[in-house]
Amino acid sequence: MLKLASLYSGSSGNSIYISSKSTHILVDAGLSGKRIEKSMASIGGSIKNIQAILISHEHMDHILGAGVLSRRYGIPIYANEKTWEAMRVSLKKIDPDCIRIFLTGQPFKIGDIEVNTFSTPHDAIEPVGFNFCCNKKKVTIATDIGHIHKSLLNNLVGSDMILLESNHDIEMLKVGRYPWPLKQRIMSDKGHLCNDMAAKVVAYLAANGTKKFLLGHLSKENNFPELAFQTVKNA
Repeated sequence: MLKLASLYSGSSGNSIYISSKSTHILVDAGLSGKRIEKSMASIGGSIKNIQAILISHEHMDHILGAGVLSRRYGIPIYANEKTWEAMRVSLKKIDPDCIRIFLTGQPFKIGDIEVNTFSTPHDAIEPVGFNFCCNKKKVTIATDIGHIHKSLLNNLVGSDMILLESNHDIEMLKVGRYPWPLKQRIMSDKGHLCNDMAAKVVAYLAANGTKKFLLGHLSKENNFPELAFQTVKNA
């Protein structure tokens, strides 16, 4: 059985725990190693059991603690080649045995979990989302998405559970205090997914069999959990 626990999700840092009975994975490690260790302990887990850290893209809110955790516990870090090149300096010294490179779109296995990656539209060098498959169950992580296109949607269909970005309310963003260039970046095709678009995606996936949804990467400035939930619920 696949399980997903969102340890942290948002512009202040991201880290998601994926597990089966025998395999334990972190997707991103965008906070201090100490905070991630405490968060794992709070759900009854331990960083010592983590077998891999998968990196979606090189922004600091996704990689901040990855280097520390890898050095401290000998955890391999998985990313595509361009992302590795972009984050190598930020991660500092990593044991060569802990540097693992995957090809975007080519499946690989960690323990009993098959990992499939897919390209996402975001302003990073080669950002990806993740499908995790085990015992005929599929769990998907899709955040940091500027817009939805057919190829991306095809990777989401068939998920039993999905963590989907619902970053901002358009009107809150427009009238908020962010400078205009930042607003443009967030609303761009390589920015972040708004509540209204997330709602459309949820409605489509629900009609195609997905049962469980978790909304992630909510902005503290331009969203409220209740607003994101109601927008999706009303779709």
